[in-house]
Amino acid sequence: MSNSAAAAILTTEDLADAICAVRTLLDIADVRQGVVDFEAVIRSSDVLAHVRDVLPDLEWWASTGKEHGSSEAGDDPADCLPIRVFDWSRPLDRAEPFIAALGPDLAAVRWDLDAWPAVPEAGLDEISQKRAYLTLTVNSRDLYQEEPSQDHTIHVHVRDRNGEQTARVHWLADQVGGRFTGRVELAPL
Repeated sequence: MSNSAAAAILTTEDLADAICAVRTLLDIADVRQGVVDFEAVIRSSDVLAHVRDVLPDLEWWASTGKEHGSSEAGDDPADCLPIRVFDWSRPLDRAEPFIAALGPDLAAVRWDLDAWPAVPEAGLDEISQKRAYLTLTVNSRDLYQEEPSQDHTIHVHVRDRNGEQTARVHWLADQVGGRFTGRVELAPL
């Protein structure tokens, strides 16, 4: 498994503002074959019902471990709350309904992009699909739902083949009125 460096570029208490910024970044990215991945901690049956409306065949396991319940075993997730969701490679149009279904629960929604395009006027080369991701953490500041928060953070993954990312991170932050604070987390891919 490889890792990607995820740089936090925007934190806001307004989820609508965060989604607007994500849309702006998706408009910049090449998303022709993009998919979206979900990680979440679902605590309530209400949130679970809304999430299952969006992802009826949700992949999950009990927060206390798979042996206490999982989608693999055919268990009812409502009997195993809280549960952890790890659902991968969904169509891009599932992201916003999933985010809307979360309520107060914590999640990381990651868009796997085809590329961050070249920006010649900024001196930026294209960054291929292998290194181009965008993550929105909802009700959490970190990628792993370990730092519950009242706000939401956008992280960009942009490492190029030379390992340099700073110029691209700053450029993407500027496009959404954000600022790179230097906070970077390693994300398994």
